[in-house]
Amino acid sequence: MLRIPDRKPVTLACDLGAVRQFCLYRRRQDPAAFVPPISLAPQTESHYVPYVFSREEIHRLVKAAGQHQGRNFWPGMFRMLLIATCCTGLLLGEAARLQRADLDQARRVLHIRGSKGRSRDVPFQLDMAREFTHYLRERADLLRALDRDDETALFVGLNGRGVTVGATSGAICRLLRRLGMKNHTGRCGPRPYDLRHAFAVHRLTAWYREGVDLNARLPWLSEYMGHVNVLGTEVYLHATPELLQLASDRFAGRFDHPEEKKT
Repeated sequence: MLRIPDRKPVTLACDLGAVRQFCLYRRRQDPAAFVPPISLAPQTESHYVPYVFSREEIHRLVKAAGQHQGRNFWPGMFRMLLIATCCTGLLLGEAARLQRADLDQARRVLHIRGSKGRSRDVPFQLDMAREFTHYLRERADLLRALDRDDETALFVGLNGRGVTVGATSGAICRLLRRLGMKNHTGRCGPRPYDLRHAFAVHRLTAWYREGVDLNARLPWLSEYMGHVNVLGTEVYLHATPELLQLASDRFAGRFDHPEEKKT
């Protein structure tokens, strides 16, 4: 476990924790049983700072996906998958594992099955429904040509089969590198997972602009993203210069009481 190259410290710490629990259980029957020390992998939390994509960067990503030429990812599918991920804040695995039956065009809802131990419905707006209508026509043409009309996956590759989470993550990473948003080698730079962080930050920013009660709306965002409570959503709420300025303006507006003119 510890000798596999290029593993992240937090991943090693999590795996070591599972091994330690098993060894501690064995030591109940055998006091001499070995229990590996925590010092073998001491990092218990990730210190990675998520990258918050700007709206312009997201538009560039979606546009580039619509021009993508890959071995299995075709432009229409790749573009639709990114649109669905960016506009709903789905986990990449949730998006890649969607089935055709999970898309309800009439109600404009995506049904997410058994993610994080429970299922939920994720509504979307009319413009995304139009994008799905166009994609579904292309998907049907592709599957008909391959004689795979019974394929159940929503997002399918050129081979007519559902895309995998690993292939989707790899395709997005290559797209980020091609656009110069990520280094050509190494782990540095934005990750596909950061699209979910960007969704949460942009939603919070929009609410600040609208002047709504954030305390009342945050539980909505938590439920929409599939969290049990707001604590699970907090890790996605990052301070950007725009968000800090909006928060500062709201604070100043609340406590700025000009003196009344004397009569």
